[in-house]
Amino acid sequence: MQIVGSRILGVIAAIGLAVALSVPAAAQNVRVTGAGASFPFPLYSAWFQEFSRITPGVRVDYQSLGSGAGVQALINRTVDFGASDSAMTDEQIAQVPGGVVLLPMTAGTIVLNYNLPGVTELRLPRDVYPQIFTGDVQRWTDERIVAANPDVTLPDLPITVVRRSDSSGTTFVFTKHLSAVSPAFADAMGVGTTVQWPNRPNFVGVPRNDGVAATVMQTPGAIGYVEFGFAKLTNQPTAMLENASGNFIAATTESGQAALAAAEFEGDDM
Repeated sequence: MQIVGSRILGVIAAIGLAVALSVPAAAQNVRVTGAGASFPFPLYSAWFQEFSRITPGVRVDYQSLGSGAGVQALINRTVDFGASDSAMTDEQIAQVPGGVVLLPMTAGTIVLNYNLPGVTELRLPRDVYPQIFTGDVQRWTDERIVAANPDVTLPDLPITVVRRSDSSGTTFVFTKHLSAVSPAFADAMGVGTTVQWPNRPNFVGVPRNDGVAATVMQTPGAIGYVEFGFAKLTNQPTAMLENASGNFIAATTESGQAALAAAEFEGDDM
């Protein structure tokens, strides 16, 4: 499991929050709109459905568009709140009339989901998986992958990399991790909600976490990066990733909780 703590930030315009809280539910029907990250969509859907159930007259609609689209929608004031896996920059906040309140909402882990027929357990060394995403490792029979999986018969398939095509907080967190692990990845790709992925036929871009999960499921030889819940929901296997201590960590709820407990966050106001 990739040890990456992802802090999800609900980005709420101060004026939108004030309006939502100041209108009595019984007085009139209230509709609050939001958009942004696909990662927390299942959780937000459950929250908002329950909120509407216990608060008659108030409806919260959230669109899973990707973090970048959510931030832009908030800047354009086409929604009352946005959600992003990465915090808004000072420059983005300055574009919102009335200012912005950033609220940490939830957290999750990013894992590598894969589709290798007959392979239910896969180990990826620390010097290998960043090179998959730069395009330097192109087949599942790469000698380093084979050496890390002596008891596994790996299919002789090309690696299809499924990456995000939209502006994505998941991509920001993932590329930040890969850049920390691999100087070569940092030099070639860098960190961002969008990066210049290799322009190769085996790199496939799709929007949203659910899009990556679905495309990997449909593509033998594919690997992608998604929030753990999307892989678990679709029963997809996830790679065990080598950490800095040389141990291969499986993606589980417990290892995710351990990663989150060890994460350090900037600031002490929330």
